[in-house]
Amino acid sequence: MSDVRRTDAVLLLVAIVWGSSYLSAQTATAALPVLLVLFARYALSALACAGLVLARRGARRWTRDELRAGVPLGLTQAAVLVVETYGVAHTTAANAGLIISLTIVLTPLLDRAGRSGAGLPAAFYAATGVCVLAVAVLMSGNGFHAPRLGDVLMLGAALVRAGHVVLVGRLTVGRAVRPLHLTAVQTLVGTVLFLPFAGAGLPTLARADAATWTQLVYLALFCSVFAFLAQTWAVQRSSASRASLLLGTEPLWAVAVGIALGGEHLTALTCLGAALMLTGTYWGQAVERAHRTAVPSGPASPGLPPPPPTPIPADRTEKDLVCPSRTTTARPPASTTPTSG
Repeated sequence: MSDVRRTDAVLLLVAIVWGSSYLSAQTATAALPVLLVLFARYALSALACAGLVLARRGARRWTRDELRAGVPLGLTQAAVLVVETYGVAHTTAANAGLIISLTIVLTPLLDRAGRSGAGLPAAFYAATGVCVLAVAVLMSGNGFHAPRLGDVLMLGAALVRAGHVVLVGRLTVGRAVRPLHLTAVQTLVGTVLFLPFAGAGLPTLARADAATWTQLVYLALFCSVFAFLAQTWAVQRSSASRASLLLGTEPLWAVAVGIALGGEHLTALTCLGAALMLTGTYWGQAVERAHRTAVPSGPASPGLPPPPPTPIPADRTEKDLVCPSRTTTARPPASTTPTSG
């Protein structure tokens, strides 16, 4: 296998893993309370990240910039996961993966709010309108009715995640921050934050069956740690545009996994909503990227999360480690990267 195909295969695997994270989170929250699931996921990820930091050669201590950025970003990241996980628990995995894709178009809008300079072109707002229409269709289920709680929460999660991504850029641009170290701080913050809420449920967690623990380990180590390391390796060997295209297939995998493994049904409205969402997000991403290239003045809008928000060179993207469907950038990126799960 050539280096290009190997790199593409790794990026596609990351997108598949992130897409599958919605069904895993849904399965875990069916067996355990949401806050207990979040604590377990954060704690396992923190242990893995801390182990990787200690295993690295060279400087192992955290810098002041990493701590100053990691603590507030850990808080906002936890807020994203709370809303997102509650949303996944009350909607389908397919809808969760598709609605969270709204982060792609919400991020540039929030990033430019309050800033002077050229606004986004009309085509970007048209693409946003297509995404909003897609959300309305997805929320309708088998027929138009009042929105389901889970869909509304996923819509809120997309908005909170977009704000989190913008904050990543504001706190990390121009600072010497190492991705793994910043990620470790964020996961430790989340672990401490959820411990008081999960404390009474720790005996329940200890008695959880093997299937539930399998989902928790998968979410923490595969959807978080593995995906983070694999993406970091892959994007260093590929262009940001190529990486964006492959990682942007995440919502499709969320739908595929939900139908194939979760027993979800593919209705005509789901197909229509999926088509509109993918069209709107890719169109909006392309318009924003072209506009950013043509207007070099001022900082560019950060891309998406998924996974942990960390500063990276302009031709790289990185997903939020703990959050399955988030790509973030800390410097003006070469292109925006679609989500996640």
